[in-house]
Amino acid sequence: MSPNKIKDHIKLYLQQGKKVFLTSSFQSQSLVLLKIISEIEEKIPVLFLNTGYHFPETIIFKNKIIKLLNLHVIDLQSSIPKSLQKDGLNRLLYVHDPDHCCSINKVEPLENFLNVYNIWISGVRKTQTKNRKMMKYEERTQFKSMRFHPLLNWTDSMVQTYISENNFPKHPLDNKGYKSIGCEPCTRRISLDVFKDQRDLRWFGQTKTECGLHTELRAK
Repeated sequence: MSPNKIKDHIKLYLQQGKKVFLTSSFQSQSLVLLKIISEIEEKIPVLFLNTGYHFPETIIFKNKIIKLLNLHVIDLQSSIPKSLQKDGLNRLLYVHDPDHCCSINKVEPLENFLNVYNIWISGVRKTQTKNRKMMKYEERTQFKSMRFHPLLNWTDSMVQTYISENNFPKHPLDNKGYKSIGCEPCTRRISLDVFKDQRDLRWFGQTKTECGLHTELRAK
């Protein structure tokens, strides 16, 4: 979908009385949808899943983009304090059970919104993971919301061209070898030419490539 088609599609949802929200991780790639949303309706909520483990650079970049685009951003956090996010042996979840860590910090905080809003806009792209390669533009969740993936067929080159054409700043870690930026303990930068895709840099050494938002929150 082109930016104009994405905009028209979201406007149609709004004309139909749908309640719409966007989730964003505030990486450089996030700027496409953030820009489009800002041009449609300033009150459309942008949800940031604030796990408490993000790089400081991500928070700085997030605040900069909020001001630049005048976004309505809502931080979502787990109800479980980080000090209690441990397993039965008192080990930190992000080290010994990252799936559980992602579940309580990302999946569960979002579930309430999925029962209130009609449309969840997400910037997933087919080139990112095998799981995302199988996605469609619109999909059901197990909740009230339907998922909308307008950038599904965008390539890395298309994203970078859009960023350049709009003279957007880049995430501070982009030029330091970080190509997919998530929580600090679970993100690595490129040091070897052994990575097949950007998501290989997340949860390095494990088979895990998704946090659960794009696996658990899809209708089976």
